[in-house]
Amino acid sequence: MLRKCAVNYEVISVDSGKRALEVLGLTEEKAEASHINDQKIDLILSDYCMPEMTGYDLLKAVKDHSITKSIPVVIMSSENNPERVTRCKATGAEEFLLKPLEVQQVEKLRDYVRRPTSSFDPPPMAKPRDRRNMSIDLTAAISGPKRHLRRARIAV
Repeated sequence: MLRKCAVNYEVISVDSGKRALEVLGLTEEKAEASHINDQKIDLILSDYCMPEMTGYDLLKAVKDHSITKSIPVVIMSSENNPERVTRCKATGAEEFLLKPLEVQQVEKLRDYVRRPTSSFDPPPMAKPRDRRNMSIDLTAAISGPKRHLRRARIAV
């Protein structure tokens, strides 16, 4: 669904929370700041129930580390557990989505993608029906006086 969405997403997929920590450079073996900067992750989308750790544990690890705490995290689950939702949002999750995901929910993820930091103010987000400008608004990256486009990178 992410790849088919109207917005350009480059998806990096892993099979466990432990592997996600490795990709993010948050394990003891790979605790180097350059690793996460090389990945340029703009959003983390995590299932709550995963092998080896929960989505909450991953969220907590991301938000507790100075290198990754600015990366938005969205948790999803097939279980509608209000305590779980509240705990994840209180820890820093941008959103808690219920599965099965619908196209509208996936399209809403663009609102949470981390914007590049620069002295340039990116253009305001396009209206949901204005698809011509949607990917430009989402993926603008500024390098000096020129504007370059890049795809948003999402770790799932």
